[in-house]
Amino acid sequence: MSMRRTTTTRRAMAAVSMTAALALALAGCGSDGGDEPGKEGSSAPSAQATPTAEGKGEPPMDTAAGEEVDPEARLAEARGDGLTLVVHQAKRDSGGFVTVQGTITNDSDQTRNSIAWVGSETSLAAKNPNSVAGATLVDKVGKKRYYVLRDTESRCLCTTGIPPLLAGKSTPVFMQFPAPPSTTTEVDFTLPTFGTTSLKISG
Repeated sequence: MSMRRTTTTRRAMAAVSMTAALALALAGCGSDGGDEPGKEGSSAPSAQATPTAEGKGEPPMDTAAGEEVDPEARLAEARGDGLTLVVHQAKRDSGGFVTVQGTITNDSDQTRNSIAWVGSETSLAAKNPNSVAGATLVDKVGKKRYYVLRDTESRCLCTTGIPPLLAGKSTPVFMQFPAPPSTTTEVDFTLPTFGTTSLKISG
């Protein structure tokens, strides 16, 4: 009788042990990945960051990028390295900045990359790879050069992460600059690898 009870007790203990082991295994599968809630993508820069250019808060990058622009409008054109940049709009906004929007087309028969468009400033290139952060506006009358706006972490208010441009393909781009004085209606626009072109500011 005692032997039967001992056997039953051992079987019960074995069942409990297996149940516990199974529960632990399931718990381990459920936590696979190790990410805590709310931390997904925490290493990606925020588009809502506020720049400090001239001490003014500017709208997020995606605000300008989402503006509707006539793709057929041709305010200016610049060429370089088998590429064509068509500027559709250079608009002065009430926030104290100028937004330039355009399209870059690869007219060559080879893939082109955007590495040089970020410019030669090391800190800017590190934070904005494959971007148009190297663009500038020059007010020849006021004798001032304006650079693309950036936030406190050197993230530009411009198109970033531009993939290699395949032959015959196009990509839309935008850049935001501090606005020249209201009396300035025309500026020279430059982007590394492209020729300089003149833009008339609207708005």
